[in-house]
Amino acid sequence: MSLDAREVKTKNSKSFTTFLVLVGDDIRAMFDDWVKTLTRDHNWGPHDPLFPATVMEHDPEHGRRAVGIKREHWTTTDPVRRIFRQAFANAGLPYFHPHSFRHTLIRDGIRRCRDAEQFKAFSQNVGHENVMTTFKNYGSVSIERQAELIRQLAAPSTLAKRAVADIMRELNAALRTEQRGE
Repeated sequence: MSLDAREVKTKNSKSFTTFLVLVGDDIRAMFDDWVKTLTRDHNWGPHDPLFPATVMEHDPEHGRRAVGIKREHWTTTDPVRRIFRQAFANAGLPYFHPHSFRHTLIRDGIRRCRDAEQFKAFSQNVGHENVMTTFKNYGSVSIERQAELIRQLAAPSTLAKRAVADIMRELNAALRTEQRGE
């Protein structure tokens, strides 16, 4: 999906291309259901907002209430925060702000990336031009995870063991040649 800053409000008015990060079949099913609801029940198209603004009307008993959606983006984060607060309260959980989900997704992505190229692609996918932005803002490692990673480093991989064995054989052969004066 291309996020064109002329059409979508993005941070620092940057345009970039992003792809849906698959985080689980259950979450994907909820996402797909939401998109189907928008397209089927509201005749939404690919250029309409994925998370549209709410149409509000005056309610004499409750002040204001939601009565629908409109083909506009929210202009502030307040409605999203209210929805999150209510959802967490309904689930009996402490509140986490919406951006905490971005942190979680990025930390998961950092763990999944297997090489520098994958990490660069992932960093671009979240809208960062520079991978150091991703590391600096989302790359903190808990003490527990740090210990786990260091323990993994202490146990060399099979490939590393083979490489060390090959180097040792070459060194041994070179030492023998040297000893023989060749």
